[in-house]
Amino acid sequence: MLPWALQGLSPRGYVLEIGAGSGAMAAQLLRAHPGLRVTVTDYDPGMAAVAAQSVAAFGDRASVQEADAAALPFADGSFDLVLSCAMLHHVIHWESALKEAARVLRPGGYLAGYDILDSPPMRLLHLAEGGQVRMMRSGQLGAELRRLPLTEVRVRRSAAGLVARFSARRQP
Repeated sequence: MLPWALQGLSPRGYVLEIGAGSGAMAAQLLRAHPGLRVTVTDYDPGMAAVAAQSVAAFGDRASVQEADAAALPFADGSFDLVLSCAMLHHVIHWESALKEAARVLRPGGYLAGYDILDSPPMRLLHLAEGGQVRMMRSGQLGAELRRLPLTEVRVRRSAAGLVARFSARRQP
């Protein structure tokens, strides 16, 4: 999934993964790119603990922090890449999470990831899970990314239309 999520980007420098869940993507990223330093966040303390175990082998190249994606505790321009993998729909105000992701990107840095789109199968799946979600439509995601100080905005829907990959670059 990681190459698909990165969409051809070659990560370098400092990476932030928001809503990282188990930390599996971060661990894969660290294995594939030995020069990276990755900060992993999740809102849920239990998931942050699991993520910490997943990236523990990478020592000081990885850190884990509990954080709300809609109110990130990092300075402006801290990261070269912000990665978001299937988590935005869990943030009721996902627009705020995108705004925060753009804020913590360095000029020229990239935001990349994917998320599920509002559709009957995805609504049914999440209804069964019982958690609070707010799914987006492909047009909403692109429009929100274009409102931010980002360029090179790309949103691509999967063939079935259930998932969208997105990428954008922070204005230099």
